[in-house]
Amino acid sequence: MERLRTLSEAECYERCYGWRYSEDTVKVLPRDGVHEAVDRDVGERLRMLLELRLDAREAEAEAA
Repeated sequence: MERLRTLSEAECYERCYGWRYSEDTVKVLPRDGVHEAVDRDVGERLRMLLELRLDAREAEAEAA
């Protein structure tokens, strides 16, 4: 099938993903002290888990 004209980026996006906002916006929710403490705990736990994984990789590399 031959196209009559080239599609614009917006038209291609609309065909693939549907309607798109003219502006990309993000709603930022207000934070309270409770969530900040939880975020800190989660971040610390993630850091510890990453360190454990890195230590395990180093031990495997030394064993090989």
